[in-house]
Amino acid sequence: MSESTVLEPTPLEPTGALSVETVLSVHHWNEHLFSFKITRPASFRFRSGEFIMIGLRGDNGKPLLRAYSIASPSWAEEIEFLSIKVEDGPLTSKLQLIQPGDQIYLGRKPTGTLVTDALTPGKRLFLFGSGTGLAPFLSLIRDPDVYEMYEQVIVVHSVRTVADLAFRQELESQLAGDPLVEDQALLQLTYVPTVTREDFHTTGRINVLMDTGRLFEGLKGEARMDPATDRVMLCGSMAMNKDIAAKLEGLGFEEGSNNKPADFVIERAFVG
Repeated sequence: MSESTVLEPTPLEPTGALSVETVLSVHHWNEHLFSFKITRPASFRFRSGEFIMIGLRGDNGKPLLRAYSIASPSWAEEIEFLSIKVEDGPLTSKLQLIQPGDQIYLGRKPTGTLVTDALTPGKRLFLFGSGTGLAPFLSLIRDPDVYEMYEQVIVVHSVRTVADLAFRQELESQLAGDPLVEDQALLQLTYVPTVTREDFHTTGRINVLMDTGRLFEGLKGEARMDPATDRVMLCGSMAMNKDIAAKLEGLGFEEGSNNKPADFVIERAFVG
């Protein structure tokens, strides 16, 4: 077969539940972590912190979909995602190979519990994420409404190695240059990266930082979690979610939802 007769892949077809979007850019953070941006349909609306189904054509020709938190804020013109690379993962084994110009499925109905509507008012908002659980918080911290609702916004990102600290530069700069929240983030946003398997200025899991008080260094208010003033969002491994939820409940925090706002929320959709 000559070069001129190489077959192009069959274009994806939209469905009632899925639109077909184009990959705009891909950034590989390391050998097992990458992020990518896709086009956003004009009619697509979501709340910062929600997730959506995305995917590619499976081996059987049908859409192969997984839930992914949206990493871009609700006002952005593009939609961004953060993903792990799983060599034998049904979707991620294919997804990690995408290039700008490729097509991808995007669900039409975003949802999720990591939204400010699911929390009652408070003074400090703690965003606890492990690994790619950082993604929804990247959306929330670029939403101006969040800074109107909370005096302090604290992003705590727990990873195994320093190389896993995706978006570290943007977070360390407190979103310098962001068109909507640059001024608020400089005054109200705190970034606490912690690494569990390498030397770093902060080490240990998030529950350890809570116990030792390291979490509260430089913050206004009590050097402890207080349900009277603090609100928490959790997005990470099942073990992290379970451990911290139990710790919060032991301190008097109540889990909230879209229907019944309370003190903390957990995202229960998992990426694979």
